[in-house]
Amino acid sequence: MNTTPDRNKDMNLLNEDLARAQISSRLGEARELRRGHQLVLARRLSRRAERAAQQARLALARSL
Repeated sequence: MNTTPDRNKDMNLLNEDLARAQISSRLGEARELRRGHQLVLARRLSRRAERAAQQARLALARSL
């Protein structure tokens, strides 16, 4: 009978598929984390720019 090599091949293919799915999932998680960090950084920079603009407006108002 030739069932053992076929079964081993099928099991190897299943393991490879599982590994690919796990890698894909982890890559997706990493992308989401990166997006989250980028969003936090963008918000922080936006607040800093808003404060700088407000300070510039106040300095201009004081000089008039």
